[in-house]
Amino acid sequence: MRILHTAPAQDGFFMPAEFAPHEGCLMIWPERADSWQYGAYAARKAFLRVIETISESEKMTVLCSEGQYDNARAQLPPQVRLVVMETDDAWARDVGPTFVINGKGERRGIDWGFNAWGGAVDGLYPSWEKDNRVARKFCDLMETDCYDKRDFICEGGSIHVDGEGTVVTTDMCLLDPGRNASVTEHAAWSEELREYMNGYLKDYLGVDKVIWVKDGIDPEETNGHIDDVACFVAPGKMLCIWSDDPDYPFY
Repeated sequence: MRILHTAPAQDGFFMPAEFAPHEGCLMIWPERADSWQYGAYAARKAFLRVIETISESEKMTVLCSEGQYDNARAQLPPQVRLVVMETDDAWARDVGPTFVINGKGERRGIDWGFNAWGGAVDGLYPSWEKDNRVARKFCDLMETDCYDKRDFICEGGSIHVDGEGTVVTTDMCLLDPGRNASVTEHAAWSEELREYMNGYLKDYLGVDKVIWVKDGIDPEETNGHIDDVACFVAPGKMLCIWSDDPDYPFY
C-alpha cells in the first residue's frame, strides 16, 4: 500500500454513488461499554442479523478486538471474514476509509481524520486514537493505496454523493468548529468558510457541486450527519426523513 499526498480529483478519481454495485461491506463488532449497555449482548444480536443478511449476497468483513475474537468467530457465519483490529467503538461508516475509483476500474481509499465527532469541543469520547487508524489499516488489508487526509475531519456519515458530481452535507456537521479548527481559524463562520470546505470536498470526492443543508437531526452525537436526513437512491433522486407532526422530535 502506498500512502499518497496528492488529491483524488487531480489523479482522476471520484467517490461513486453508495447505491452503485460494490464489492463488499465493512462492520465492527460492538463492545464499548458506555455505548452498548448490558454487555452489548442486544447490540451484537442486532449486528449479527445485519451481518448474516449482507453476507448472503456480498463479501462481508467484520473487525473486532483481540478479546472478542473467539466470541465473534463462534457466532459469525463461516463466509464472513473476521479481522482483529482495535477500535474505540463500532461505527465503521464513520471511521473506515472513503473509497474512490477512476474510469479504469482502479480503487483507492481516503484516510480522513477522525476525532469522535467533535474532539475536545463536542466529541463523544475522550480517546479516539484507535478509530483514527482504522481507515489506513483497512486500506492496507485491502491492498489499496491510501490518500493521507488526516488533517481534515470528515466521517462517512457526514457526506452523501450521487456518483455524478454532487455531494450533500450539513452546516451543523461539517462546519462544526470541533472538527476542523485549523480551517475555521482562517475563515469566519460565513460563506468564506463554506468555500474552504467546498474546495476540500471537490478535491477529495471528485465532485463539482456541493449542496449544503442547514441542520441535521442529531445534535447530541454526530452533530448533524446528513445520513440521518437524506440520501441519494438514484441519479437526481433522494429519500428524505419527513414528519407532519409538530410534536415529533424530527419535525
